[in-house]
Amino acid sequence: MNLKPVNTKKSDALCWAALACLVVPMFASYFFDDMFSTVSHIFGRPEALELGWDARDFGNFIGDYSLLCVCGGLIIGGILLDIFGVRVMGSVFLAMMVGGGVMIYLGVASGLPKESAIALGRIGRMFFGLGSEIAGVAVTRSTAKWFKGRNMSFAMGLQLAIARAGTATALIAAPLIVGIPKDFYSLKDTARPALIGLFLLLAGAVVWAIFVALDAGFDRREGIVSARGEVQDEDKFRFKDIAGLLRNPRFLMIGILCVTFYCCVSSFKKFGTAVVIPRFGIDPAIAGTMVSMIPFFTIIFTPLFGALVDRTGHATRWMAGGSIAVLAGHMLIAFAPQGAQLFGYAGIGLLGLGYSLVPSAMWPSVPRIVPERNLGTAYSLIYWIQNIGLFFVPKAVGRILASDPGLNGAARTEHLFIGLALMAIAVASMLMHSSDAHPELHLDTARANENKTE
Repeated sequence: MNLKPVNTKKSDALCWAALACLVVPMFASYFFDDMFSTVSHIFGRPEALELGWDARDFGNFIGDYSLLCVCGGLIIGGILLDIFGVRVMGSVFLAMMVGGGVMIYLGVASGLPKESAIALGRIGRMFFGLGSEIAGVAVTRSTAKWFKGRNMSFAMGLQLAIARAGTATALIAAPLIVGIPKDFYSLKDTARPALIGLFLLLAGAVVWAIFVALDAGFDRREGIVSARGEVQDEDKFRFKDIAGLLRNPRFLMIGILCVTFYCCVSSFKKFGTAVVIPRFGIDPAIAGTMVSMIPFFTIIFTPLFGALVDRTGHATRWMAGGSIAVLAGHMLIAFAPQGAQLFGYAGIGLLGLGYSLVPSAMWPSVPRIVPERNLGTAYSLIYWIQNIGLFFVPKAVGRILASDPGLNGAARTEHLFIGLALMAIAVASMLMHSSDAHPELHLDTARANENKTE
C-alpha cells in the first residue's frame, strides 16, 4: 500500500487527533489488565478473601489472557485485519475485549460458588486477552499508517507511554480501591477495580468509533478505496506471505526477543508485590508504589527514546541495551541485601528503563522488514509468539508462590526472570549482528538518513 504523507498543518493536527483516539482504548485495556497486579499478595491468604482464590488460581487467571491467542486466535485475527482492514476487525475485537471485561466483572462480583466464579473469570480473561491483543495490533498498524514518513518511532513511543499510563494508574490505584491493608476482603472490595476498569473499556469503545470516522476520512483524502488499502495486485494479501514472514530471520529474532523480554517485565508486574514485599520488607500499603515505577518510567522515557531512535538510528543497539538494563534490574532484586529497600527501588527503576528502551526501538523496526500489506499479520505473529510466554510464565510463577510462599518463593521467581533476561540479551545481540551484515534493511538507520536513501 502506497500511502503518501500530506505535509499540511491540518493533516498533522488530524494525525495527532487520530493518535489521541487510538490511545484511549489502549489506556483502558492496560488498566483492566493490571488492575489486580499490586494486590496480588492478598491471594496468598485465600482465607481472608470472600472470593476465595489462592495464588495458583490467580496465576491461572492471569495466564489465561493468552490462551486463545496462543491457540491461533492472534494469527487468525491478524490475517482478518489484513483482509478486512482495521476499522472492521478492530471494532469486532474491541467488542470482544469489552465483552470479556463484563464476564470478568461478573466472575469476581456475582457471588457465585468459587469454582463457577473462577471458570467465568477465566473464560472472560481469555476473550478479553484475545480482543485486547488484536485491538493492540490494530492500533499499532494504524499508528504506522498515519505516521508513515513522519516521526513514527516517537508516535509509537507516545502511544505506548499513554497506554502504560493505564498500567501505572492501576498499580497505584488498586490498593486504594481495594482498601489494603485489611483483615478480610469482601466481594465488593475485590470487584471495585474491575468495575472501574469496565467503565474505562466502554469509554474506549466510544472513542474508537470516533477514530473509525477519522480513518475513513483519511482514506478518502488519500484516494484509498477500501479499508485495507489501494486495490493493487502487489498490495493484495496472500496466505503464502505468512510463510515468507516465518522464513525472515530478523522477523523471528524480533519475535523471540519480544517473548523473552516481555515475560521479564510484564509477568513480573503481575506478581511484583508478592516479590518485593518479602525481599525488601516493604509495607504492603506502599509496595504498589514501588512496582508502579515501571510504567511511570515508560511514560517519561518511551517517547524520549522513540524520538532518539528516529534521530540517531541504532535501533538494535537500543534493544540490546534495554535487555541488559532488565537483567541488571532482576539481578538487583534477586541478590541485593535482604531488606535493603534502596536496591529494590534501583532494580525496579532499571526494569522501567529497559521497558522503555526495547519497545521504542523494536515496534517501529517491524515496518522496515515487512511489506505494509502484511503488517497486521506480522504484528499478530509477534504477539502470538509473545503470548506463548505470557501464557506459561504467570502460571509457573503462580505455582512457585503457591507452593513456596515468602522469601524463598520470591527468590525462585527472580531466578526464572534472570534466565529469560539472559535469553533476551542473546537474541538482541544476534539481531544487532544481523543488522550490521544487512545495512540495506535500514534497521539501524536514522529516519532522516533513511529518507535520503529512498
